[in-house]
Amino acid sequence: MAADPEAATQAQDSTAAYIRGLAAQHRVSYVQSHMKQPADDAIESDEIECMLFALHRAGHLDLRELILLQVEYLREAKS
Repeated sequence: MAADPEAATQAQDSTAAYIRGLAAQHRVSYVQSHMKQPADDAIESDEIECMLFALHRAGHLDLRELILLQVEYLREAKS
C-alpha cells in the first residue's frame, strides 16, 4: 500500500510549523551565510534544522529537546 503524500506533507508540516512557531515566539531566525562552503560530501541541514540549531544556541532548547524535535522532523520528512 502506497503512503499518502498529502498526509506525509501534513505530518511534516506539523513539526516544521511547531519549530517555526517556537522560533517566532523567541524571535530567533536563521540567516544563511555563504562564508564557508561545505565539503562535497558534507550533509547540509535544511532551514528547519538550522532553526533548531539557532534555538539551541540561543538557549531556548537544550540538547535533548533539539534531538527529539530533529528526530521527529526527520521521521515525518521520510514518511
